[in-house]
Amino acid sequence: MTNNKIKILITGGAGFIGTNLTKALLKQKQSVFCIDNLNDYYSPNIKKKNIEQFETNPNYKFQKLDIENLDDLKKLFSKQTFDVVVHLAARAGVRASIENPSNYIQTNIHGTLNLLECIKNLSSHLGKNGRDKNIKKFIFASSSSVYGNIKKVPFKEDMNINTPISPYAATKLSCEAICYTYHHLYNINMVGLRLFTVYGPHNRPDMAAYKFTKAIIENQNIEMYGDGNTSRDYTYIDDIVSGIIKSIDLENNFEIINLGNSSPIKLKSFIQTFEKVIGKKANIIKKPIPIGDVMQTYADISKAKELLNWEPKISLREGLSKLIKWYRNK
Repeated sequence: MTNNKIKILITGGAGFIGTNLTKALLKQKQSVFCIDNLNDYYSPNIKKKNIEQFETNPNYKFQKLDIENLDDLKKLFSKQTFDVVVHLAARAGVRASIENPSNYIQTNIHGTLNLLECIKNLSSHLGKNGRDKNIKKFIFASSSSVYGNIKKVPFKEDMNINTPISPYAATKLSCEAICYTYHHLYNINMVGLRLFTVYGPHNRPDMAAYKFTKAIIENQNIEMYGDGNTSRDYTYIDDIVSGIIKSIDLENNFEIINLGNSSPIKLKSFIQTFEKVIGKKANIIKKPIPIGDVMQTYADISKAKELLNWEPKISLREGLSKLIKWYRNK
């Protein structure tokens, strides 16, 4: 990333990816302003603890703010100037989205729209309108879930995808379309990153990697959906953070880019790797595959290699070792 100090707004800054991204940017002496509504999808105390480590850093600011509240967002942008916006705030979780789809539409779609409304006149391409408060780049987190149950692998960004199988996936695909529209209308430089099953320290407690770590260490049961042959392209958080940071410097207009490990692993093998690293057998309870879950994810990362000079560096075993060490020490 450029050596020039820039001011970066991170939405969802108290969450899993936001916390790790903040840590990396502050290490580079960048100026980071985080917003998060600290909602109760999982314990707000976890999010508060995530950001405690940054509170004394002079390059860090945090404001509790909900992207669903357009008036509050407008006040933020009227008082603060940002060079880059990294939009990570979202309702996450496929299964929860089936139970409460309206929440996902409100946060993911309307929240993203609110952000775009605030920055549409702040693009560096808008001349006088953007002279004082120009925003050079808008980076937003999409998801591998947008590919649905497409059979052809690996997943390439130019595939024709219009069959999301969960409300969560549908909102992420909608956000990609809305973002492109605002790029087209207002010349905002954008990068949409399709993230593939991110895991690592500060993992959300509802995610498999965290749940398996906790359950095996504490001798609890873990749920294995189906026969264990579904597969995911698990990607370590430091690799994802590296891809986000590289996207800041990308000279582009609008791009959608996969960030994945490009090495999918079956669920049963994923569990076996945990057992080997922890040194303890898992107590497995078999459950049916939940509706809305995709059968596989597999990222083609040739575009990320070409445009970002990016590729993952952390193997699954190394990444799980880091996650488990963090869990034991937290």
